[in-house]
Amino acid sequence: MALRAWRKPVCAVALCILFAFASLADPLTPLIPSQGARFLPALASHGMVVAQEGTAAQVGVDILRRGGNAVDAAVAVGLALAVTLPQAGNLGGGGFMLIYLGKEKKSVAIDYREAAPSDTPPDVFLNAQGEAVAAKSRDTGLAVGVPGTVAGLSLALRNYGSGKFSLAELAAPAVALARAGIAVEDDLADSLYHAQTRLKRWPAAAGVFLHPDGTPLGRGDRLVQSDLAAVIEAVGRDGERAFYEGPVASRIVQSVRAAGGRMSRDDMKSYRAIERTPLHGFYRGHEIVAMPPPSSGGVHIIELLNVLEGFPLGDLGANSAAGIHLLAEAMKLAYADRAEYLGDPDQTSIPVQALVSKAYAARVRTEISAERARPSAAIQPLDLAPYESDQTTHFSIVDAEGNAVANTYTLNFSYGLGLVAEGTGVLLNNELDDFAAKPGAPNAYGLVGGAANAPAPRKRPLSSMAPTMVFRDGELELVTGSPGGSRIITIVAQIILDIIDFGMNVAEATEAVRIHHQWSPDELQAERGLSVDTIRLLEGLGHKLALHDAWGSAQSIARANGLLLGAADTRRRGALAAGY
Repeated sequence: MALRAWRKPVCAVALCILFAFASLADPLTPLIPSQGARFLPALASHGMVVAQEGTAAQVGVDILRRGGNAVDAAVAVGLALAVTLPQAGNLGGGGFMLIYLGKEKKSVAIDYREAAPSDTPPDVFLNAQGEAVAAKSRDTGLAVGVPGTVAGLSLALRNYGSGKFSLAELAAPAVALARAGIAVEDDLADSLYHAQTRLKRWPAAAGVFLHPDGTPLGRGDRLVQSDLAAVIEAVGRDGERAFYEGPVASRIVQSVRAAGGRMSRDDMKSYRAIERTPLHGFYRGHEIVAMPPPSSGGVHIIELLNVLEGFPLGDLGANSAAGIHLLAEAMKLAYADRAEYLGDPDQTSIPVQALVSKAYAARVRTEISAERARPSAAIQPLDLAPYESDQTTHFSIVDAEGNAVANTYTLNFSYGLGLVAEGTGVLLNNELDDFAAKPGAPNAYGLVGGAANAPAPRKRPLSSMAPTMVFRDGELELVTGSPGGSRIITIVAQIILDIIDFGMNVAEATEAVRIHHQWSPDELQAERGLSVDTIRLLEGLGHKLALHDAWGSAQSIARANGLLLGAADTRRRGALAAGY
């Protein structure tokens, strides 16, 4: 994978170039955009942070500049985003962190996905008639999983931090931002406007994010989060027990139960982040390292790439009808497998090795016709017996020693349940909607599931979050991930395909038009930007096209020739690639 010069103006990357070198020597020449380009990626030679919100990205760069490693920076960024990007950054949600240790050439996966309370029966989201009730899993305290973010960041720092920074030092920027307040502008202002109805339902949330008359804070206002500052400060001082035990935990439990939930103090106290073994796959000579279950992202990114490796995508061309058709057909099959097989690996037997095997991909490939789209109703998962919301956020970090972090975490909906635990400033998730309330019942993103992802005590719901890294000959090439709910898997897969098969640099891959098919519903979704001719050809192949506004917010770093090239997806305003 090479970093290539621009061939056209880029409109979906950060407007920033950081020259951390004395002159434009020969190795840099391929990285310099051609004349006429207006939007440029960030370049750095030591360390880089790419995040959906610029202030938090700069917090991470400051930690790197002061000698911290990628994990130190990730903890500081994760805490800062809870303040500066409250619709997705969080203490009251959960996610996944992929870590690469450059010196040891070792990858680590940390699962800090939310967990169901111990009092969670399989029919928790059904009515007396046995039908799924969407409001139960999205709009009440029953939707709240035990938060994992504080435990996950703490585990990462404890095991893989540089040792140069205490948790209190890494928490200090977030505390200062929450206490002094941040300006409401751009994406924050937009998100508050759209979330005001959810926030109005809960007095504690309204007191933070809305004016006394019930209107949301807007441009020119200042968001002050004093209670959240106190909680982050306590976590920095006393560690994760300040969150999972004592008054903070009690207030979270009281708020959840008052909203109809079943969480207990013991559920909080017993929560643990889990270190898991990452998944490894190979695509055209590149190694793919990704999250294992309960993330479905890694399994199905590798499965998709394995299937597509048997087709000459590069010869077909980027965004060709023939290439999109093959990609869509492979997506259908992967999402059918997701619905059938994926769940919490600690409570469900998952045929992971079969799903990511080249042999299984060869079987799946025979199900794909180059001439005609297959109806979803005709697709069933193959027999393997022998063998997340748009309001998620991702950040990528690489440090001067070659260590890297890809982190994706979420509250599920924008602002989660919309519920702030009284006296804490902590927004709580509605992540348990990611369970399959009953087999075949779709969640908020239209994803269906089966018994493998049914609700159960202390079970972690299946997620689409997919922090991912790519290597070539043992060297780190790419760190990437994105929000986007059920589309996360296909966003990340397409960035990898655009770079490897179509020769795009990371900024062009971030800009490229995205497509998505998740088996159910049976429609090929596409961002606006495909040519009319391509759309007609796809329809002629039997696809039901649905055009959408842009989705996702990929934050990626490519590494080559000792330089870092960062692309911050500006499908959402405020994203930043920053380095030194």
